[in-house]
Amino acid sequence: MSIENEDIRVDERFLEDIKSESHPSRFETEGEVSVLIIRIPSLEGDRNIVSYSFLIEGERCYMYDHRSERFKEIGTLSDLHRFLHGRVSRLLKYIQQVHYDIEALEEHLYDEGVGSEFMQVWLEHKKGVSLVHRLMFHAVLAMELFIGHFKRREDLDDLDYADLLEHMNRIKDLSYSALQKLDNLYDFYRAKVDERINKNMYLLTVISAIFLPMTLVTGFFGMNTGGLPLTDDPDGTIKAVVITLLLEALFLIPFLLLRKKGFKRYGGGRSDT
Repeated sequence: MSIENEDIRVDERFLEDIKSESHPSRFETEGEVSVLIIRIPSLEGDRNIVSYSFLIEGERCYMYDHRSERFKEIGTLSDLHRFLHGRVSRLLKYIQQVHYDIEALEEHLYDEGVGSEFMQVWLEHKKGVSLVHRLMFHAVLAMELFIGHFKRREDLDDLDYADLLEHMNRIKDLSYSALQKLDNLYDFYRAKVDERINKNMYLLTVISAIFLPMTLVTGFFGMNTGGLPLTDDPDGTIKAVVITLLLEALFLIPFLLLRKKGFKRYGGGRSDT
């Protein structure tokens, strides 16, 4: 049964909120008319968010169809519960699956190390879970006000709506827990990336220390100036190589001693005896 907007006594400010698909979840009442807006993540179609707007007048419940811009009767408060319960149940299964995916991502990070695809998967989960938590936070508040307002009515099944609210709270808590897991995974990922960068920098430092004396010697003896030593010496090449090796030792020995000292400082050289 379809009902035109003007056939239902709706306050203009209520009607404006009902028509808006971006309005956050809320519950408002005035006289015998109450408005419940539930905005939750969408698991169907291309939209990320879906907004359900309900109007309760007396014992009848109506839902606003944004496509036809008309109110459609859905029945009683029990019918309203069945409508929301199905969608909330699917959302609960979705957030549980997200937890399984995050655990798989964690195991992959621990076993396989840092991979190029980690950040892409992490960002997708972070975006989706943040959206779920943000929307469910407001949806739970609206539902609590709704139940508190109608809890004395005989056509409101307390157990059914308490179960619905419990599912919504569980989704909110699970999404918050997933956000914490994702943040911990990111911290571990950054630590692994920083460790890899430090190893690369250390390797570059060692290579630079090895080639610096060679560069110094070749640069010195390659100058186009007169009076360079060893130019007329038949053993000049051997002597230049010896000078290079001595310079290598002067550069590398202090470097290795400092590294060994730091290794012992952090317990690398301790024994159990």
